[in-house]
Amino acid sequence: MKIGMLMSRVRVEEKLLLQTFEQRGISVDLLDDRELVFDLHHGEQMQTYDVILERCINHSRALYSLELLNSWGVRTVNTYEVASICGNKFSTTRALIAHQVPTPRTMLAFTPESAMQAIETLGYPVVLKPAVGSWGRLISKINDREAAEAVLEHKTVLGTYQHSIFYIQDFVDKPKRDIRTFVVGGETICGIYRTSEHWITNTARGGKATNCPITPELDALSRAAAQAVGGGIVAIDILEDPTGELLVNEVNYTMEFRNSIDTTGVDIPNKIVDYVLKVGRGEA
Repeated sequence: MKIGMLMSRVRVEEKLLLQTFEQRGISVDLLDDRELVFDLHHGEQMQTYDVILERCINHSRALYSLELLNSWGVRTVNTYEVASICGNKFSTTRALIAHQVPTPRTMLAFTPESAMQAIETLGYPVVLKPAVGSWGRLISKINDREAAEAVLEHKTVLGTYQHSIFYIQDFVDKPKRDIRTFVVGGETICGIYRTSEHWITNTARGGKATNCPITPELDALSRAAAQAVGGGIVAIDILEDPTGELLVNEVNYTMEFRNSIDTTGVDIPNKIVDYVLKVGRGEA
C-alpha cells in the first residue's frame, strides 16, 4: 500500500503517527504543503497513492489539496467534504442543525447593524467568533451593548472578508470545563475534559486535560456529530449547559491529540493508523 501524509511541518502529532506507521513496517511519503506543486492537468503521480492522510496546519492549503486529490479519485483522510464543513463554523452549525444534533443557538449577520440586532435578540452575554479559525483565537465574549459596539467597530475597521461575517452564538455558562471527544471511523475512542478558570478552555490556551469517561449519551452525541459532518477522524467539542444538556459546539477535522494519549490511556495514533489503512484498502 502506498501512503502519503500531507502536512505543513512535523509536529508532535505527526511524529507519533510516523512512528506508529514505522512500527508496523509501513513507509509513508511526506508531502510538504510548503513545497508541493500540483499540475491541475495531470494527476497521475498523485493517483498512485492508495490513501493520503491530511495533517495541514493551514486550512486553505488543506481545502484546495483535498478538493483536487478527491477529484482525481485519490482516497484521503479526511475528505474535502469533511474539511470544508468542519473548517467553517457556519457550515458546521448548519450541518449539526440539519442532522438534529443539539448545538448552541447561533445567528449569522453581515453588517454591524444587523449583528447588533442579532446580539440583542439572543441576549447578553453572547460569543462572537470568526467563521474560520482555531485555537480559540479572535473569540469575544460580549457582556453588554457597549462592548458589542466596540467589538463590532473593531471588526469593521479591520475590514477583511472574515471580519465581515458575524457569527454570533449564545453564551453557554459551562462548569469551567468543556468536553472533547475523539471519533475515528464512527467509533468514539476516548474523551477529555478541558478545564480552565477562563471561559475559553482550549488546551492551546492553557486548559488542563483530564480523562472524561465515555457515557452512552456522550458516545451517541459524538457519533451523531461526526456523521453530520461526513465522518472520518474528527474531534468533537461539547459544552455542558447549566441544566446538564450536552451541546456540540464545534467539530475539528485535523485535531491535535498529544495531550490526550496519556490522559485517556488510549493509543490514539494506532487508532488513526488503523482507520487510514482501512480507507486505503477501500473498506471505509
